[in-house]
Amino acid sequence: MMAAVVDIAGLSARISDKTVWTFVRARDADGRSGWGEATLQGRVTELHRHVEALAPVVIAHSSAPYAETADLVGTQGRSAAESAAIGGIDQAIMDLQAQRQGVPLALALGTPRRSKIDLYANINRGTLDRSPAGFAARARDALADGFRAIKIAPLDDVRADLVDTPEAHRLLDAGIARIAAVRAAIGPDIPLMVDCHWRLNEASASELLRAIEPLSLYWLECPLREDAAALPALRRLRSQANRGGVRLAGCESMTGVEGFRPFIEAGAYDVIMPDVKYAGGLVEMLRIAETAAASGVQCSPHNPSGPIAHAHSVHLSALLEAFPFLEFQYAESPLFFEIVTGAFPDPRTGSSVVPTVPGSGAGIDIERLQPLLVSTGR
Repeated sequence: MMAAVVDIAGLSARISDKTVWTFVRARDADGRSGWGEATLQGRVTELHRHVEALAPVVIAHSSAPYAETADLVGTQGRSAAESAAIGGIDQAIMDLQAQRQGVPLALALGTPRRSKIDLYANINRGTLDRSPAGFAARARDALADGFRAIKIAPLDDVRADLVDTPEAHRLLDAGIARIAAVRAAIGPDIPLMVDCHWRLNEASASELLRAIEPLSLYWLECPLREDAAALPALRRLRSQANRGGVRLAGCESMTGVEGFRPFIEAGAYDVIMPDVKYAGGLVEMLRIAETAAASGVQCSPHNPSGPIAHAHSVHLSALLEAFPFLEFQYAESPLFFEIVTGAFPDPRTGSSVVPTVPGSGAGIDIERLQPLLVSTGR
């Protein structure tokens, strides 16, 4: 009989002007703590409300062998905040389960394919100087730290509903200048990814692809709003991108295999980016990756979050078949390292070793977190 979980709670901490990380802690009757992350910007109160509402169902089943949180509480029709709460709880419970088994999380989930995970540096959130020179300097810093792939989100203030205005064209040109500056700074051989954050329509995305073709992107990410109506346009953009040697990537906020399936089956993307916080649980994320691999689509987990999501993403990445590299939020805040405990894999040299201790290998220092906690409005 497994030790019952006695408590599941959310804790949210202010990390920067832009960022609040939300963690989920599950504690069992033997005194263990398992940790998950449910970060969803701007939704702290909702996240805590959903964790509080879902916790009793999970606790009631916790003395039995592991059951997927998504199966216990259901995912159909759930909001983004509910899905994040489910993901955070599932991570915490699976961390506890692996600790109880005395095995690393990756081994509790399957058979690892690799012991070290290559990372790319997402330099966007930590780049406060938004000029081309500011982006270039940040990219050079990441290279100096050992990263061998870079991602930026250079389309500041571009909006999909206003892309045909003169101001929008000026903003798009500013984004292209940032991309060009980063490419010049890192040289021709370092993979460079550009995240559009759904800011474009098909015409402006096509224009962007034409303009940056000489800059040899590795992928263009999330150019359009992701819904069924966008699938034909995404297929056309993928074809255009591929002709220029560029991949198309997306699907960072979907939940469950059925959420990803239309994009996989439509051939919308070369790379899908499920997130451990939103995908519907760790086991479901592996199913998503397997479904993608069967159609020749790579899986590169979305991971611009805190240390707990990173630790879980490292373990999951060890299991993926068609896997290029994992995202890492580069140098947003030293708190990424200051609040974490355990055998945390240091990602500051461009890769993460998969922890070999029981569980995820990462916990949170509650005393260090305490002064950073934010009100949940409850």
